[in-house]
Amino acid sequence: MSGMPPRDPYMYHGKLVSGGRLQIPAEVRRELQLADGDEVRMDIVDGDLRIRPRRGTFKRIAARLRRYIPEGVSLADELIAERRAESARE
Repeated sequence: MSGMPPRDPYMYHGKLVSGGRLQIPAEVRRELQLADGDEVRMDIVDGDLRIRPRRGTFKRIAARLRRYIPEGVSLADELIAERRAESARE
């Protein structure tokens, strides 16, 4: 035993390189299925930086909002109906 605590399997070390770029380890890029040019979302939460792929962001938001919308209701259809009613009144 080296006396070092075991490594957290979800802890990785990156590095800031020239221009403020963050170098993300290959293992993390593979796990998140990130490739050169992919967009990521960065959040600061309680002083920590969280990075995640932007793909799927819309699906996550829609899933959160879905609980406030009754089953079988389409907000898009309701918006279209409202716009048509407004147009008919003009």
